[in-house]
Amino acid sequence: MAVLSSLKELRVGLAIDIDNQPYQILWADFMRTAQRKPVMRTKLRNLITGQVLELSFKPGDKVEEADLERRTANFMYRQGDEFQFMDNESFEQFGFSKEQVGEISNFVKENTDVDVMLYNGKPVTISLPPKVVLTVTEAAPAVKGDSTTNATKRVKVETGYEVSVPLFIKEGEKIRINTESG
Repeated sequence: MAVLSSLKELRVGLAIDIDNQPYQILWADFMRTAQRKPVMRTKLRNLITGQVLELSFKPGDKVEEADLERRTANFMYRQGDEFQFMDNESFEQFGFSKEQVGEISNFVKENTDVDVMLYNGKPVTISLPPKVVLTVTEAAPAVKGDSTTNATKRVKVETGYEVSVPLFIKEGEKIRINTESG
């Protein structure tokens, strides 16, 4: 674990250790006010419990970067509200609840590779690549002359997620979806 030398090193996305728990920085703002020392205000999410809290750091505070290991895992199947994954290197299987997976459940299908962050050898969080390719399973037919207003329609992809697409997209076509914006 590396100790950060400056508060300015605290940035969005960085994982830090607080009381032997890994936290990811969701928001950070460096504040300088007259006649006071500068303060770094942050919003943090506990990677194990999901709890969100706000903390302020002053110059001289020791902040350690969390010792996270990144691995690639394969999504195997979903059983109820449990998502099962397998580590591509060790072939170890592990599960995440629907709450832990969050929005990723809209974009992950069987045999999809995801990035898994391990803390002390235990998986704590997963992330998808910025874009995924999914097949359209339900799409209304395009109506001629329907392009005067909003030229999009809602379609359902193979995971059950609904997304807006251009009118010319048909059932069975593959579309690329941005996983960050949906």
